[in-house]
Amino acid sequence: MKVLYFIQSHTNPEQVCRLVNLIEKSSSNAQVVINHNFSSSYLDLSSLKQFSGIHLIKRDKSARRGDDSVLDMYLNTVNWLLEENFDFDWLICLSGQDYPTRPISEIEDFLSRTEYDGFISYWDILSEESPLGKEAGRKRFFAQYMRLPEWSKWWLRKVSRIEPFIPILKIQWRFALIGLEAKSTPFHDDFKCYGAWYWSTLSRKCLEFLRNYLEEHPELLRYYKKTLAPEESLIATVLVNSQQFNLCNDCLRYLDYPPELFGFARSLTVDDYAKIISSDSLFARKFDFKQDSKILDLLDEHILTARSIAQF
Repeated sequence: MKVLYFIQSHTNPEQVCRLVNLIEKSSSNAQVVINHNFSSSYLDLSSLKQFSGIHLIKRDKSARRGDDSVLDMYLNTVNWLLEENFDFDWLICLSGQDYPTRPISEIEDFLSRTEYDGFISYWDILSEESPLGKEAGRKRFFAQYMRLPEWSKWWLRKVSRIEPFIPILKIQWRFALIGLEAKSTPFHDDFKCYGAWYWSTLSRKCLEFLRNYLEEHPELLRYYKKTLAPEESLIATVLVNSQQFNLCNDCLRYLDYPPELFGFARSLTVDDYAKIISSDSLFARKFDFKQDSKILDLLDEHILTARSIAQF
């Protein structure tokens, strides 16, 4: 059983190397694919040259939250992995600011024994249980947007005041997006719209199905590319509606999205340590070692101690 760790990064290259080093030295079968934005920071992998299972994809522009750039990065990587016939059974989707909460060997052993085909936190966008809220979910995925220049945010914020008086008008000023309610959508009773956290762990057969489905239904991908943060819906919508997989509705991540950050995760610190290690998570996010490196030191100690005890 082989796990592939897909890491998307743009900042704190030393922290990215620390994550990769921990994964590689803890697993003999691990493969790591890093998609790094070199226009934001330079990632030097020379300290990891002793490891052979590392693949670097150089990106020269940011993957911006809100548009289809994050989804494109994910799907392009999945297509490349499958076309090149990479040998893996699971793909864990990570950012450069993620970190494991338990030994890598324990994570891989868990995946080798699980009855599930994937781990992804998802919900019916139109249900009352949606963490986004029913109306916010509709605004995200039942409208079609275009991105404006970054400088337009101040203008969009002002214009958003008229939005309640023009029901078809949809404005997401924080992302510089303006759109209209979709005349028609791909969703119906037998193909519901699901929201999800992007950070997932999916089996190869889930990824193969996703790729094939999108090749057979290009209109679905075209529609989603004009929604808000399509990576937070498309993957779950295809897989859940297929009813072909035993999906665990849990992404196995420890994360904190406080309302005041408007959908962005809070950086975790030593104050979160007890909650992190007592959770059922496999990874936690997000960390900024420039802000608080001690939390990563504590996690390293916890992970390495647990591994030593298991080996003993």
